[in-house]
Amino acid sequence: MIPAVLLPLATTGQVSPDRGSRSTDESEQPVYKWEVYAGYGYTSLNQVNQSRSGLQGGNVSITRDWGKYFGVTGDGAYYSYPFDTPVVANSTLKPSVDLVLFGPVAHVEIWGKVSGFARAFLGGEHTGGESQTPNISLAGGFGGGMEYKLTSRISLRASGDDIASSFSLTGNSPALGYSPHKHWNSRAGFGAVYRF
Repeated sequence: MIPAVLLPLATTGQVSPDRGSRSTDESEQPVYKWEVYAGYGYTSLNQVNQSRSGLQGGNVSITRDWGKYFGVTGDGAYYSYPFDTPVVANSTLKPSVDLVLFGPVAHVEIWGKVSGFARAFLGGEHTGGESQTPNISLAGGFGGGMEYKLTSRISLRASGDDIASSFSLTGNSPALGYSPHKHWNSRAGFGAVYRF
């Protein structure tokens, strides 16, 4: 009778719950649903004839994550030429580019505090400060980048994208039908990410 009474007590004492491992396990860090990025940006300007350099500006985005690996991003950027020298040879043109893009993003942890991402975009692009007609185009492309985690909420990000758009040539006219020509503009960015 005594062994039958003590046996259940002895068996429960054999299994010890793992209580201390959760605080040191990095996989148990909080998963945030939103992230905001802001930073410096550069883009090439292939749609403007005889352009001899790219444009600089700012880039902001907001991402809604579903789980640890996938999300949807809304991205906005403005680029212009910050110096007095014209960006187009033998002219006074000072073009600018505005972008509004949306698309999916996939995240992956690479090693330690370093992670990467790949994304695809679709949206619109506007070119101003020159004589293109029309000056708005459907735009889309793909890209990616890497992040270095400073804290669970703050990271540094470096990214690059290749964005396609279709503009008419500078100085086009109704007689030429404003014939569009597809161009790929590469862009790069560096900035900070905040998660909440």
